[in-house]
Amino acid sequence: MAKEIPGELRELIRFQQGVVTLRQAVRGGLTKEVVRARLARDRWQVLYGGVYATFTGPPPRAALLWAAVLRAGPGAMLSYTTAAEVAGLIDAPRELIHLTVSESRRVSRIPGIVVHRSRLAELERHPAATPPQTRIEHTVLDLAGAATRLDDACGWVTRALGRRLTTQERLRAALGQRRRLRWRGDLAELLSAELAGVNSVLEHRYVRDVERPHGLPPGTRQARVRRGGRTEYRDVLYEAYDVAIELDGREAHPDERRWRDMDRDNAAATDGILTLRYGWLDISQRPCRVAGQVAQMLRSRGYRGSHPCDPGCGVQAA
Repeated sequence: MAKEIPGELRELIRFQQGVVTLRQAVRGGLTKEVVRARLARDRWQVLYGGVYATFTGPPPRAALLWAAVLRAGPGAMLSYTTAAEVAGLIDAPRELIHLTVSESRRVSRIPGIVVHRSRLAELERHPAATPPQTRIEHTVLDLAGAATRLDDACGWVTRALGRRLTTQERLRAALGQRRRLRWRGDLAELLSAELAGVNSVLEHRYVRDVERPHGLPPGTRQARVRRGGRTEYRDVLYEAYDVAIELDGREAHPDERRWRDMDRDNAAATDGILTLRYGWLDISQRPCRVAGQVAQMLRSRGYRGSHPCDPGCGVQAA
Protein backbone atom coordinates (compact mmCIF):
# COMPACT_ATOMS: atom_id res chain seq x y z
CA MET A 1 0.00 0.00 0.00
CA ALA A 2 2.79 2.43 0.90
CA LYS A 3 4.22 2.24 -2.63
CA GLU A 4 0.86 3.24 -4.10
CA ILE A 5 0.64 6.44 -2.07
CA PRO A 6 2.64 9.45 -3.32
CA GLY A 7 5.60 10.31 -1.14
CA GLU A 8 4.40 13.69 0.17
CA LEU A 9 1.00 12.26 1.08
CA ARG A 10 2.68 9.33 2.80
CA GLU A 11 4.74 11.73 4.92
CA LEU A 12 1.61 13.71 5.84
CA ILE A 13 -0.19 10.52 6.90
CA ARG A 14 2.78 9.50 9.03
CA PHE A 15 2.88 12.96 10.65
CA GLN A 16 -0.86 12.70 11.45
CA GLN A 17 -0.45 9.33 13.15
CA GLY A 18 -1.91 7.38 10.25
CA VAL A 19 -4.95 9.63 9.75
CA VAL A 20 -5.94 11.50 6.60
CA THR A 21 -8.97 13.38 5.28
CA LEU A 22 -10.60 12.77 1.94
CA ARG A 23 -9.57 16.24 0.79
CA GLN A 24 -5.95 15.64 1.77
CA ALA A 25 -5.93 12.27 0.01
CA VAL A 26 -7.26 13.75 -3.23
CA ARG A 27 -4.90 16.73 -3.09
CA GLY A 28 -2.07 14.29 -2.42
CA GLY A 29 -2.67 12.38 -5.62
CA LEU A 30 -5.29 9.70 -4.86
CA THR A 31 -8.68 9.60 -6.50
CA LYS A 32 -11.95 9.28 -4.64
CA GLU A 33 -12.38 5.89 -6.29
CA VAL A 34 -9.08 4.67 -4.82
CA VAL A 35 -10.12 5.90 -1.37
CA ARG A 36 -13.50 4.16 -1.65
CA ALA A 37 -11.79 0.96 -2.75
CA ARG A 38 -9.47 0.98 0.26
CA LEU A 39 -12.43 1.47 2.56
CA ALA A 40 -14.42 -1.30 0.82
CA ARG A 41 -11.51 -3.71 1.23
CA ASP A 42 -11.14 -2.74 4.92
CA ARG A 43 -7.62 -1.47 4.33
CA TRP A 44 -8.75 1.93 5.59
CA GLN A 45 -11.48 2.69 8.14
CA VAL A 46 -13.79 5.63 8.79
CA LEU A 47 -13.17 7.53 12.02
CA TYR A 48 -15.43 10.49 11.21
CA GLY A 49 -17.19 11.58 8.06
CA GLY A 50 -14.43 12.32 5.56
CA VAL A 51 -11.66 11.35 8.02
CA TYR A 52 -9.98 7.95 7.74
CA ALA A 53 -7.45 5.77 9.52
CA THR A 54 -5.10 4.29 6.94
CA PHE A 55 -4.67 1.09 8.95
CA THR A 56 -6.76 -1.72 10.41
CA GLY A 57 -7.46 -2.49 14.03
CA PRO A 58 -8.42 -0.23 16.95
CA PRO A 59 -7.01 3.28 16.45
CA PRO A 60 -4.63 4.48 19.20
CA ARG A 61 -5.42 7.60 21.19
CA ALA A 62 -3.01 9.76 19.19
CA ALA A 63 -4.81 8.86 15.96
CA LEU A 64 -8.21 9.62 17.48
CA LEU A 65 -7.05 13.05 18.59
CA TRP A 66 -5.71 13.86 15.15
CA ALA A 67 -8.95 12.63 13.60
CA ALA A 68 -11.01 14.91 15.85
CA VAL A 69 -8.92 17.96 14.95
CA LEU A 70 -9.15 17.18 11.23
CA ARG A 71 -12.87 16.56 11.41
CA ALA A 72 -13.49 19.95 13.06
CA GLY A 73 -11.66 21.66 10.22
CA PRO A 74 -9.41 24.71 9.81
CA GLY A 75 -8.05 26.25 12.99
CA ALA A 76 -9.33 23.52 15.31
CA MET A 77 -7.11 22.58 18.24
CA LEU A 78 -7.25 20.33 21.28
CA SER A 79 -8.30 22.21 24.42
CA TYR A 80 -9.59 21.87 27.99
CA THR A 81 -9.09 18.36 29.43
CA THR A 82 -7.88 16.97 26.10
CA ALA A 83 -5.09 19.54 25.82
CA ALA A 84 -4.38 18.91 29.51
CA GLU A 85 -4.01 15.22 28.72
CA VAL A 86 -1.38 15.66 26.00
CA ALA A 87 0.47 18.31 28.03
CA GLY A 88 0.75 16.04 31.08
CA LEU A 89 -1.53 18.12 33.30
CA ILE A 90 -3.85 15.13 33.86
CA ASP A 91 -2.82 11.50 33.95
CA ALA A 92 -5.73 9.72 32.27
CA PRO A 93 -7.71 10.61 29.12
CA ARG A 94 -11.33 11.69 29.47
CA GLU A 95 -14.02 10.18 27.29
CA LEU A 96 -15.04 13.37 25.50
CA ILE A 97 -12.56 15.13 23.22
CA HIS A 98 -12.54 18.92 23.62
CA LEU A 99 -11.63 21.25 20.76
CA THR A 100 -11.50 25.02 20.39
CA VAL A 101 -12.08 26.95 17.16
CA SER A 102 -12.25 30.63 16.31
CA GLU A 103 -15.33 32.52 17.48
CA SER A 104 -16.19 33.21 13.83
CA ARG A 105 -16.49 29.53 12.95
CA ARG A 106 -19.47 27.21 13.24
CA VAL A 107 -18.89 23.48 13.52
CA SER A 108 -21.73 21.01 13.17
CA ARG A 109 -22.38 18.57 16.00
CA ILE A 110 -19.84 15.73 16.14
CA PRO A 111 -20.46 12.66 18.34
CA GLY A 112 -17.94 12.40 21.19
CA ILE A 113 -16.50 15.88 20.58
CA VAL A 114 -17.18 19.12 22.46
CA VAL A 115 -16.39 22.22 20.41
CA HIS A 116 -15.66 25.54 22.15
CA ARG A 117 -15.46 28.87 20.36
CA SER A 118 -12.99 31.57 21.40
CA ARG A 119 -12.25 35.10 20.27
CA LEU A 120 -8.63 34.53 21.38
CA ALA A 121 -8.13 31.34 19.39
CA GLU A 122 -5.01 32.53 17.59
CA LEU A 123 -3.38 33.71 20.84
CA GLU A 124 -4.28 30.45 22.57
CA ARG A 125 -2.80 28.18 19.90
CA HIS A 126 0.53 26.54 20.70
CA PRO A 127 2.99 27.53 17.96
CA ALA A 128 4.57 24.10 17.51
CA ALA A 129 2.88 21.28 19.45
CA THR A 130 1.06 18.53 17.55
CA PRO A 131 -1.73 17.74 17.21
CA PRO A 132 -2.71 21.45 17.23
CA GLN A 133 -3.55 22.41 20.81
CA THR A 134 -3.90 25.34 23.16
CA ARG A 135 -0.86 26.61 25.03
CA ILE A 136 -0.63 25.13 28.52
CA GLU A 137 -1.32 28.55 30.10
CA HIS A 138 -4.62 28.89 28.24
CA THR A 139 -5.46 25.25 28.88
CA VAL A 140 -5.10 25.94 32.61
CA LEU A 141 -7.23 29.08 32.45
CA ASP A 142 -9.91 27.37 30.35
CA LEU A 143 -10.22 24.63 32.96
CA ALA A 144 -10.08 27.07 35.87
CA GLY A 145 -12.81 29.21 34.29
CA ALA A 146 -15.00 26.15 33.80
CA ALA A 147 -14.61 25.03 37.43
CA THR A 148 -17.69 25.29 39.65
CA ARG A 149 -15.65 25.66 42.87
CA LEU A 150 -12.83 28.06 43.66
CA ASP A 151 -10.68 25.25 45.07
CA ASP A 152 -10.97 23.36 41.79
CA ALA A 153 -10.08 26.49 39.81
CA CYS A 154 -7.01 27.09 41.97
CA GLY A 155 -6.17 23.41 41.75
CA TRP A 156 -5.60 23.60 38.00
CA VAL A 157 -3.17 26.48 38.50
CA THR A 158 -1.24 24.90 41.35
CA ARG A 159 -1.08 21.53 39.57
CA ALA A 160 0.44 23.13 36.46
CA LEU A 161 2.97 25.00 38.60
CA GLY A 162 3.70 21.97 40.76
CA ARG A 163 4.40 19.84 37.68
CA ARG A 164 6.58 22.65 36.27
CA LEU A 165 4.57 22.83 33.06
CA THR A 166 4.54 26.62 33.14
CA THR A 167 5.44 29.58 35.35
CA GLN A 168 3.57 32.21 37.31
CA GLU A 169 4.80 34.87 34.89
CA ARG A 170 3.39 33.07 31.85
CA LEU A 171 0.09 32.39 33.58
CA ARG A 172 -0.16 36.04 34.66
CA ALA A 173 0.46 37.14 31.07
CA ALA A 174 -2.23 34.78 29.76
CA LEU A 175 -4.64 35.95 32.46
CA GLY A 176 -4.00 39.53 31.35
CA GLN A 177 -5.43 38.58 27.95
CA ARG A 178 -8.63 37.26 29.52
CA ARG A 179 -10.88 40.15 30.45
CA ARG A 180 -13.81 37.88 31.18
CA LEU A 181 -13.05 34.75 33.17
CA ARG A 182 -14.76 33.18 36.14
CA TRP A 183 -12.66 33.42 39.33
CA ARG A 184 -10.42 36.00 37.62
CA GLY A 185 -9.78 38.05 40.77
CA ASP A 186 -8.96 34.99 42.86
CA LEU A 187 -6.66 33.62 40.18
CA ALA A 188 -4.89 36.96 39.89
CA GLU A 189 -4.25 36.86 43.63
CA LEU A 190 -3.01 33.27 43.45
CA LEU A 191 -0.59 34.27 40.70
CA SER A 192 0.66 37.37 42.49
CA ALA A 193 4.36 37.66 43.32
CA GLU A 194 3.52 37.39 47.03
CA LEU A 195 2.29 33.83 46.54
CA ALA A 196 5.22 32.70 44.44
CA GLY A 197 5.99 29.06 45.23
CA VAL A 198 2.45 28.03 46.18
CA ASN A 199 2.15 24.62 44.52
CA SER A 200 -1.09 23.19 45.87
CA VAL A 201 -4.63 24.18 46.79
CA LEU A 202 -3.84 23.40 50.41
CA GLU A 203 -0.89 25.81 50.38
CA HIS A 204 -3.15 28.48 48.91
CA ARG A 205 -5.74 27.88 51.63
CA TYR A 206 -3.06 28.10 54.28
CA VAL A 207 -2.10 31.57 53.05
CA ARG A 208 -5.70 32.70 52.54
CA ASP A 209 -7.34 31.27 55.69
CA VAL A 210 -4.50 30.85 58.22
CA GLU A 211 -1.56 33.13 57.55
CA ARG A 212 -3.07 36.39 56.29
CA PRO A 213 -6.20 36.84 58.44
CA HIS A 214 -4.31 36.08 61.66
CA GLY A 215 -1.37 38.42 61.13
CA LEU A 216 1.24 35.71 60.71
CA PRO A 217 4.40 36.69 58.84
CA PRO A 218 4.62 35.70 55.17
CA GLY A 219 6.55 32.47 54.96
CA THR A 220 8.80 31.29 52.16
CA ARG A 221 6.90 28.86 49.90
CA GLN A 222 8.61 25.68 48.79
CA ALA A 223 11.75 26.75 50.61
CA ARG A 224 14.84 24.96 49.31
CA VAL A 225 17.02 23.38 51.99
CA ARG A 226 20.27 21.44 51.54
CA ARG A 227 20.79 18.61 53.99
CA GLY A 228 23.29 15.75 53.85
CA GLY A 229 24.10 16.45 50.22
CA ARG A 230 20.41 16.34 49.23
CA THR A 231 17.93 19.07 48.35
CA GLU A 232 14.69 19.19 50.36
CA TYR A 233 11.72 21.51 50.10
CA ARG A 234 9.62 22.88 52.94
CA ASP A 235 6.03 23.84 52.11
CA VAL A 236 6.28 26.97 54.28
CA LEU A 237 9.38 28.12 56.14
CA TYR A 238 9.48 30.99 58.63
CA GLU A 239 13.23 31.24 58.37
CA ALA A 240 13.68 34.07 60.87
CA TYR A 241 11.99 31.95 63.54
CA ASP A 242 13.20 28.45 62.53
CA VAL A 243 9.64 27.18 62.12
CA ALA A 244 8.48 25.04 59.21
CA ILE A 245 4.94 24.12 58.15
CA GLU A 246 4.27 20.93 56.19
CA LEU A 247 0.92 20.46 54.44
CA ASP A 248 -0.50 17.22 53.11
CA GLY A 249 -3.84 17.12 51.31
CA ARG A 250 -4.05 13.34 51.16
CA GLU A 251 -6.38 11.53 53.53
CA ALA A 252 -3.74 9.03 54.51
CA HIS A 253 0.01 8.79 54.35
CA PRO A 254 1.55 5.64 52.86
CA ASP A 255 3.85 4.08 55.45
CA GLU A 256 7.03 4.68 53.44
CA ARG A 257 6.22 8.37 52.93
CA ARG A 258 5.16 8.79 56.57
CA TRP A 259 8.47 7.44 57.86
CA ARG A 260 10.43 9.57 55.39
CA ASP A 261 8.58 12.68 56.58
CA MET A 262 9.23 11.80 60.22
CA ASP A 263 12.92 11.32 59.49
CA ARG A 264 13.06 14.69 57.72
CA ASP A 265 11.25 16.45 60.60
CA ASN A 266 13.56 14.88 63.16
CA ALA A 267 16.64 15.88 61.17
CA ALA A 268 15.34 19.44 60.91
CA ALA A 269 14.75 19.53 64.66
CA THR A 270 18.39 18.73 65.30
CA ASP A 271 19.20 21.87 63.29
CA GLY A 272 16.84 23.91 65.42
CA ILE A 273 13.91 23.98 62.98
CA LEU A 274 10.61 22.96 64.54
CA THR A 275 7.97 21.50 62.20
CA LEU A 276 4.20 21.67 62.46
CA ARG A 277 2.31 19.34 60.11
CA TYR A 278 -1.31 19.77 58.99
CA GLY A 279 -3.74 17.97 56.71
CA TRP A 280 -6.71 19.00 54.63
CA LEU A 281 -9.27 18.91 57.45
CA ASP A 282 -7.06 21.04 59.69
CA ILE A 283 -6.74 23.84 57.13
CA SER A 284 -10.24 23.67 55.67
CA GLN A 285 -12.24 23.13 58.88
CA ARG A 286 -10.06 24.50 61.72
CA PRO A 287 -7.98 27.39 60.31
CA CYS A 288 -8.17 29.45 63.52
CA ARG A 289 -6.96 26.51 65.59
CA VAL A 290 -4.05 26.01 63.21
CA ALA A 291 -3.28 29.74 63.28
CA GLY A 292 -3.27 29.67 67.08
CA GLN A 293 -0.72 26.86 67.18
CA VAL A 294 1.50 28.48 64.57
CA ALA A 295 1.25 31.86 66.32
CA GLN A 296 2.17 30.30 69.66
CA MET A 297 5.20 28.63 68.12
CA LEU A 298 6.30 31.86 66.42
CA ARG A 299 5.73 33.91 69.59
CA SER A 300 7.97 31.53 71.52
CA ARG A 301 10.67 32.55 69.09
CA GLY A 302 10.12 36.29 69.14
CA TYR A 303 7.27 37.10 66.74
CA ARG A 304 4.80 39.72 68.02
CA GLY A 305 2.41 40.39 65.15
CA SER A 306 -0.39 37.79 65.38
CA HIS A 307 -4.02 38.72 66.06
CA PRO A 308 -7.52 37.16 65.94
CA CYS A 309 -9.35 37.23 62.60
CA ASP A 310 -12.67 38.13 64.28
CA PRO A 311 -14.15 38.42 67.79
CA GLY A 312 -14.89 34.69 67.93
CA CYS A 313 -11.38 33.64 66.87
CA GLY A 314 -9.28 31.85 69.45
CA VAL A 315 -5.97 33.35 68.36
CA GLN A 316 -4.60 35.68 71.02
CA ALA A 317 -3.35 39.10 70.08
CA ALA A 318 0.38 39.45 70.59
